Amino acid sequence: MTTEECPVPLGIISSAVPGQNEEYSSVQADDIIEEVGPGDDVSIGSDLSTLVVPFPELAPVVFFCLKQTTCPRNCSVSTWFERISIMVILLNCVTLGMYQPCENIDCTSDRCQILQAFDAFIYIFFALEMVIKMVALGIFGRRCYLGDTWNRLDFFIVMAGMVEYSLDLQNINLSAIRTVRVLRPLKAINRVPSMRILVNLLLDTLPMLGNVLLLCFFVFFIFGIIGVQLWAGLLRNRCYPEENFTVPSGMTLPAPYYRPEEDDERPFICSLASDNGIMSCSDVPARREGGRICCLDKEDALHRQALGLCINWNQYYTRCHTGNTNPHKGAINFDNIVYAWIVIFQVITLEGWVEIMYYVMDAHSFYNFIYFILLIIVSKTNTLLSFPANSFSVVQH
Repeated sequence: MTTEECPVPLGIISSAVPGQNEEYSSVQADDIIEEVGPGDDVSIGSDLSTLVVPFPELAPVVFFCLKQTTCPRNCSVSTWFERISIMVILLNCVTLGMYQPCENIDCTSDRCQILQAFDAFIYIFFALEMVIKMVALGIFGRRCYLGDTWNRLDFFIVMAGMVEYSLDLQNINLSAIRTVRVLRPLKAINRVPSMRILVNLLLDTLPMLGNVLLLCFFVFFIFGIIGVQLWAGLLRNRCYPEENFTVPSGMTLPAPYYRPEEDDERPFICSLASDNGIMSCSDVPARREGGRICCLDKEDALHRQALGLCINWNQYYTRCHTGNTNPHKGAINFDNIVYAWIVIFQVITLEGWVEIMYYVMDAHSFYNFIYFILLIIVSKTNTLLSFPANSFSVVQH
């Protein structure tokens, strides 16, 4: 009689006495696994293997010969190894925090050598852990080692460490590969189920942020176009001398344009005659030398040594003209849409946005503060509204 004509009463096995069921599982597990082969019709055999094998969530047979009750696989699937792995991951976090690359460039100190020894031990442990897991789970397949995303991350970390040590043996130093070490603490996510659930939940919410990112793009694009149309090139305005200005022989101007500081990190931005900015070249303060205010004109240059005074060169910077330099080494400007996006991002982060607003108000108009206030309100409102919407979507999901 075939299996379809006389199906196995699964309810009898499940309702049997617990002691008998466990005895049946331990004694005849090998026989049932041998009977259910990879090419057989396992419509009922799969249910039997799920009930009989010690670890139903794992593949019954790996490497075509290792069953769950076969040594060394039965030793590899034990849970004590996971606890040791978590301890080694914590040790790796401590060693990474103690490493000082700026002080141990050649690694000649005892501290650095001890940390290197710990690092080699940790890498060997992770490599052995990968091999043991491959023996326990198999390599390829849905329920095998590389079938899980977090196991693939562990595999990448071990392979990157292998490349790193291989390059060290050949005296080739690639610091970019060494940065893979910082991914080792992420192995703890695969060891703590609750942490893995939280991380997977966060990853699942990323596609839901598409509409939020699209709205942010429109905010950046619209405000960027407004900034370019209104203030392109205005943050390069500086106070220069008149075009026909001359200085006495043997003397030169301290700078081609007025600069409050030598590094020009906080420039004096003036307003052109066609604009209605706050600052003009008439607001340039008098020059100071040695803590004293300079009061001489350039005609008094011959008498400055006898009088012990200095020339106020700042009074000659009277022409507001567009130069070549933007504030903060050229990073802050609205000359094109890309730089405008950089400025908008900095304003949204509320990092130094007041100083940028003052630059624009000095060069163009006092009422430009409306632009920055609206930008902050729109960006923060978008952020506040996006989180409840995403949370509701996650709950529904």
